[in-house]
Amino acid sequence: MGVGTSTFVIRWINFLTMLLSVAVIIFGIWMSTHHDGCRRSLTLPVLGLGAFIFVISIIGFFGALKNSSILLWIYLIMLCFVLVGILVFTVMAFIVTNNGSGHSVAGLRYKEYQLQEYHSWFLKQLNNTQNWKRLKSCLVKSEDCNNLLKKYKTLKQYKLAKLSPIEAGCCRPPSECGYPAVNASYYDLSFHPISTSKDCKLYKNSRVTKCYNCDSCKAGVAQYMKIEWRVVAVFNIVLFVVLSMIYFVGCCARRNAAQNPSKA
Repeated sequence: MGVGTSTFVIRWINFLTMLLSVAVIIFGIWMSTHHDGCRRSLTLPVLGLGAFIFVISIIGFFGALKNSSILLWIYLIMLCFVLVGILVFTVMAFIVTNNGSGHSVAGLRYKEYQLQEYHSWFLKQLNNTQNWKRLKSCLVKSEDCNNLLKKYKTLKQYKLAKLSPIEAGCCRPPSECGYPAVNASYYDLSFHPISTSKDCKLYKNSRVTKCYNCDSCKAGVAQYMKIEWRVVAVFNIVLFVVLSMIYFVGCCARRNAAQNPSKA
């Protein structure tokens, strides 16, 4: 690749990523002022990501602008760490999300999930008291369970609904309990449960209780996380390929900078 071409490409790519990092930082600042504690908990990771992208972009930009071999070396080393990090995270994501698929229940259009079927990492995170207390608080604030009654006006609509993993696990008792549904957010608990599962005793019709303390709810969250992680893992594969191409161009730019050092 020509001297001018490689430095031009690296310069403009990093200029665009600098703009992207500024947008990420602004978004992180907005999140820090948001009153929702669930979003606020993501503030530091978002700000850290934005700052890291900004630093690596500005090094690459000035390295290409000044034709500096040293700056481009630093840029390539940092980019190499990013590539390794993405690769490790992607492999781990596929390993962790390999277990758990859910079980079909007769008469229902959605699946129910068993916590013990998921990877030990999920079990450790979800069974941690502090972690689950924070997640449960977010689930209650999300109003997903209370909105079911608005989405499904009649019992027939509710029974034909295709609930999400979190709705299926956190907003209703497991089917094995045998509690008859009165509507989308209320079950008749006067019936004696036909299962010995502890989830049957933990479920309450209260909007702040529901089945948020149930293993079925943790399993629903695990399934949700599994789906999200798979999406992120696929995105990371694309990102890895793109960054590998940028890394190759960066190597060309560094080599050209070493052969034609800036006289500035």
